[in-house]
Amino acid sequence: MPPTPPDATESDKLVQDRTAGLDRLAEILRRLRDPATGCPWDIVQTFDTIAPYTLEEAHEVADAIARRAWDELPGELGDLLLQVVYHAQMAQEAGHFALPDVITAISDKMVARHPHVFGAASRDKTPDQQTADWEAAKAAERGARAGTLDGVALALPALTRAVKLQKRAARVGFDWPDTAQVVAKIAEEAAELVEARDRLTQAEVAEEMGDLLFVMANLARHLEVDPEAALRAANAKFTRRFARIEAWLAETGRRPADSTLEEMDALWTRAKAEERAGPNS
Repeated sequence: MPPTPPDATESDKLVQDRTAGLDRLAEILRRLRDPATGCPWDIVQTFDTIAPYTLEEAHEVADAIARRAWDELPGELGDLLLQVVYHAQMAQEAGHFALPDVITAISDKMVARHPHVFGAASRDKTPDQQTADWEAAKAAERGARAGTLDGVALALPALTRAVKLQKRAARVGFDWPDTAQVVAKIAEEAAELVEARDRLTQAEVAEEMGDLLFVMANLARHLEVDPEAALRAANAKFTRRFARIEAWLAETGRRPADSTLEEMDALWTRAKAEERAGPNS
C-alpha cells in the first residue's frame, strides 16, 4: 500500500528540508505530478516519454566519468536518480508499485547475489569467478525455460547489446575459440559489404554493414575491449585533432571549407605528431 501523502504544511516543510534525502526527492516528484497543483509538463509525462531522458542521463553519467569531471558527477548522478524516482512515482499513481518496492527489490537482489559477503559462501574467489557466479545467479533468476538471449535489453546501445548477446551465446558454446577466426570473419564481411555496395539495394547494404559491425564487436569482446568505450575514445580523439586543424587554419584566416583535403590531411598528421610528442616536448 502506498504511503499517505503529507498534508500541505508538512509537504512544504519536507520539500524545503535539504537534509531529508530521498524522502524529499520523492515528495518533490509527487508534487510535480499532482493533477491539480503540479507542473503541466510533468503531469502529462508517461513511462514512454520519460524513458529517453533516462537513457540520456545514464550516458551523461558515463561521459562525466570518462572526462574525470568529478565536480560534475554529483549533479549527473542526481539527474539519473531523478529518473528512478520519476518512474517510481508514475508506477505508484498507476497502482503498479512504489519507490520502497524498487529499493527493496534491488536490496534483496544484492544480498542474494553476494552470498560470499552476506552469507556463508567463501570469499576466496577471483573477480572473474565472482562474475561467473553473478551471471549464473542471473540465469537462475530468469528461469530454466528462458531462452539464452532473453532479457538482454533492447534499449542498450547497439554495440553494448551486441557484446552482451555474444557473451550469452558464448556461455553455451556458440563462439569462435580464438581471435584469428574473428579477424577472418571481419575480412569476409568487409568484402561482402564492398560487393553489396555495387549490386544491392541500400537496405541490403545496411544489413551487410550491420553484420560487419556485429563481428567488430565480437573482436572487441575477444580482445577484452569495451567497444563503446573504445569508440567514445576514438570520437574524442577525432574531435580533438580536428579542432587543431581548425585552429591552424584559423591562424591564416581560413576555415576547413576553404582548405583542401590534402592540406587538412597534412595538418591531421601534424596533430597526431603533436599529441605523440606530448606537452613537454
